[in-house]
Amino acid sequence: MRSAIAPAFALFLGVALGGCDRNNAPEPQSKAEAPATKPTAKVDRSHKGEAAPAVPFLGPDGEPATLASFRGKPLVVNLWATWCAPCIREMPQLDALAGDAGDRFRLIVVSQDMAGKRDVDPFFAKQGFKALKPYLDKQNVLMEALKAETLPMTVLYDARGKELWRVVGAFDWAGDEAKALIDEGAGA
Repeated sequence: MRSAIAPAFALFLGVALGGCDRNNAPEPQSKAEAPATKPTAKVDRSHKGEAAPAVPFLGPDGEPATLASFRGKPLVVNLWATWCAPCIREMPQLDALAGDAGDRFRLIVVSQDMAGKRDVDPFFAKQGFKALKPYLDKQNVLMEALKAETLPMTVLYDARGKELWRVVGAFDWAGDEAKALIDEGAGA
């Protein structure tokens, strides 16, 4: 029993100490606003070519989903949580990016909230996102499979399900750097 609890606690502790502050989450911004703080993201290409993990999480309809179910089109996957202030600041920009994606790529946001729908559904209802839908990973299996140590983390997979890059930390998804990164996998 202890061996199963220790990794989960270590993962939770790592996320909590990695920059997401549960107690001081700011009010989410409007879609037109720039991030409240300077982005602290790092683009990591050390996992380039790795296949998307085949671990299950829940789709917006409550049915099991995997990253493989999105093959055939580039996929941007954002790991986030309602208690993570940098995650919340990114969400309006990610919603706009998802809305602008058209047929070029898909963008999904996968919550790492252990309470699942109890925390995520009210957050989505309050924000009124137009393009984003709530995916849930309350067991943090996707986060663990991706070896994510902090939130937010965003990964781009090509149409074959191979990783191109990941962005670790808060990022300006409305900026030119984000456009260039997306264009790497989704074309111009």
